[in-house]
Amino acid sequence: MKRTLLILLVLAIPAVLFSRAPLSFEQFFLDATMRVDFFITGDADEEVVTIDEIYVQGPWAGNPDHLIDPYIKGAYFVKLYDIATNRLIFSRGFDCIFSEYKTTNPAIEGVERAYHHSALFPEPKRPVRFVLEMGDRENVYRVVFTRRIDPKSVDVRRETPGNGVTVYKALAGGDPHHSVDLAWIAEGYAAHEMEKFKRDVDRYVKVLFSYEPYKSYRNKFTIYGIFVPSAESGVDQPRKGAYVSTAVNASFNAFHIERYLLTEDNKAFRNLAAAVPYDAIVIMVNSDRYGGGGIYNYYGLSTVDHELSEKVFVHEFGHSFAGLADEYYTSDVAYNEFYPPGVEPAEPNITALLDPEHVKWEDMLSPGVQVPTDWGKERVEKMQATVHELNAALSELKKSEDEGAAAEADRLRQEIAGLREKITETRDHYLQLYKDKVGVFEGAGYASEGLYRPEIECLMFSNGMNRFCAVCRKAIERMILYYTGD
Repeated sequence: MKRTLLILLVLAIPAVLFSRAPLSFEQFFLDATMRVDFFITGDADEEVVTIDEIYVQGPWAGNPDHLIDPYIKGAYFVKLYDIATNRLIFSRGFDCIFSEYKTTNPAIEGVERAYHHSALFPEPKRPVRFVLEMGDRENVYRVVFTRRIDPKSVDVRRETPGNGVTVYKALAGGDPHHSVDLAWIAEGYAAHEMEKFKRDVDRYVKVLFSYEPYKSYRNKFTIYGIFVPSAESGVDQPRKGAYVSTAVNASFNAFHIERYLLTEDNKAFRNLAAAVPYDAIVIMVNSDRYGGGGIYNYYGLSTVDHELSEKVFVHEFGHSFAGLADEYYTSDVAYNEFYPPGVEPAEPNITALLDPEHVKWEDMLSPGVQVPTDWGKERVEKMQATVHELNAALSELKKSEDEGAAAEADRLRQEIAGLREKITETRDHYLQLYKDKVGVFEGAGYASEGLYRPEIECLMFSNGMNRFCAVCRKAIERMILYYTGD
């Protein structure tokens, strides 16, 4: 599942954004991580931000030359200003569960919820102004919170991070400042399952780096497996009345979507991840059920033992690491009008095509492909609608005692089989026609109409795929380069 994203991200980022004279890391920061924990409370119309605690923990994992985020990505943006000079010295976009909650029915009805989150940045040498901005439905950011932070205050907690955890270094990529550092956290593994966790980490390292562009940058990644035993194996399954005591309290049925798997226990997994320097967090859930979730610059999470878990893992990491949007449009979600009509989605891999002459990924369009690109969608959907109607009629016939009902039922079955065969033929035709071609294919971002994706197939569209489309690969590569500084 996707996690909320308001991203203004062009595919061709000007090189000047990386080539500007960087801020001096040594002038403003120490090589340590400051973590500001806070609550966001509210509903669809308002939010209140409250600081919880401020920590200083382990080395800073980020690239010291990339202190200002060149991508306005995520529903929120954290900024630091040096108070002495009023200079912007750090910024980073991110997302959180609250921004998803705002689009749900309870939030729209005025039901308030509180969610915990964290902002990480290098420890400042002197007082800073901490500013939190939030993007609205028009992708316009406004300040929702500001607070002066003095790093020398006695209120800043300085503790040894990650007590009681076992760290398993599964992949070594070098200097944390110039590699992508991933903390993979064990969830729902009992004390006797530590070796299983290590095997799962090793397995998923192979899975991740079987996909491009990760494969080409394997030597730029460091992966730490972080094990803390859960009291019980597995994960909460509310619809089955099954609850277990686990390390970070993950649960299925997030926002009442059965397959949507999240944790709201931000402090628990942040405290575990603090055992290592990290750029991104993955939570590995010891379960054989289908499910997962991914929230940009927050965490990616999936089960490990379902037959589709490996693809779900890579899909969700696409959300949490690179800010990719869901390209599918047929599955149930809890959101209401996630992407407002008339507003260009900010994610790099979907578009509202408000300006067909200047497609978001126009530099990657395949020659001769029409904009928008006909991929047989209307024909397939009409046949699918007819199949649905015929199935409904067939169900009614099964209840009938009329003498001719059996013969009519056989006729309907034959008609349904014929339509399904035509649907498959139509899909196969267009899949071959547009194989590896970049176009503008309608149906994306949970909407059948009005939103478009770059290719007919992609892992962000379907678990049937074993690759990302070209546009998604480019977006992932940009994020890798942001952390490594290459």
